[in-house]
Amino acid sequence: MTGRETGRGKLVAQNKKARHDYAIDETFEAGIVLTGTEVKSLRQGRASLVDAYAAVQDGELWMFGAHIPEYTEGTWNNHTPRRARKLLMHKAEIAKLTVKLKEGGLALIPLQLYFKDGHAKVELGLGKGRKSYDKRQVLAKRDAADEMRRAAGRYAKGRR
Repeated sequence: MTGRETGRGKLVAQNKKARHDYAIDETFEAGIVLTGTEVKSLRQGRASLVDAYAAVQDGELWMFGAHIPEYTEGTWNNHTPRRARKLLMHKAEIAKLTVKLKEGGLALIPLQLYFKDGHAKVELGLGKGRKSYDKRQVLAKRDAADEMRRAAGRYAKGRR
């Protein structure tokens, strides 16, 4: 199996830009309903969450825009790469998410797609979109923290 090991399981895809574009407040884990060829394609480590988002429709949680390419060894019954996929969560969790999403300004973004105990899972982040000046501030803070860490390391080694 390709992909790297994470604390949650075997990582297939990650949406790195989501943590840059959104201030993530909470994360949730959800199962994902897949067809056979989608699972095989994921096991090859092929997927993209770049334009993906999740939404609640009719009391069910759905993921839109995730790209799982067609399985190369598949036949005429191969899956559609960008189809809507149902996510599996408890009804009470979906109800809580619905309330939080209706408060306004919050989005549900897929952050990671991975395998855990043989089941495909998706990590969803509930967050607010950042403005461009917020993104610059976050990057500046991160750079300053990195520089302080490097300086502390140099000082500890006696290099000053």
